[in-house]
Amino acid sequence: MIPGEVSRRIVLASRSPRRRELLSGLGLDFEVRVIPGIDESYPAGLPPAEIPCAIARKKAEAYRPDMKEDELIITADTVVILDNGILGKPRDREEALGMLHRLAGRTHEVVTGVVLADCHRQSAFSVISEVDFAPLRDEEIRYYVDTFHPYDKAGAYGIQEWIGYIGVQGIRGSFYNVMGLPVQQLYRELEKWRTGNEGR
Repeated sequence: MIPGEVSRRIVLASRSPRRRELLSGLGLDFEVRVIPGIDESYPAGLPPAEIPCAIARKKAEAYRPDMKEDELIITADTVVILDNGILGKPRDREEALGMLHRLAGRTHEVVTGVVLADCHRQSAFSVISEVDFAPLRDEEIRYYVDTFHPYDKAGAYGIQEWIGYIGVQGIRGSFYNVMGLPVQQLYRELEKWRTGNEGR
């Protein structure tokens, strides 16, 4: 699927500038639409790796009443998993510092769930990447948090920022998934929708 083959109007349902940047990289025309205040809760006891798709599905359902017949909505959610627990977006400086102290010198997982939906059906997939962090000094963590204010990022870091340059020792899986949108897999899923093979 190349950009000229897309016949649907693609809508990215995300306020994330990183997701906008990554989807733009595919060369596709799309619009951004954001509904504020969507409930992002999930059932207690849901395995951590299943949470992103569950939240992305809830986001997609919130957009369904206003979808047009020719639109394809993309929703996504990303979580960081450490010790089988979720590290979401930090609420403040202290929580961001604490998250990075926990991640330093360890390996964690980043999982992004993505849902594609139109007026009649939807498909979902998730991608997991493993990230190895080097040990970090207190001064490095404080500098990053105070300079980059990573309060809108799961796990309190952006791999494309300074902390990723100095802290990430290795990745197994998609780099772009860690940024927030696994564009290689998304491209393949969009191709399935173009050919009528979605969900297969």
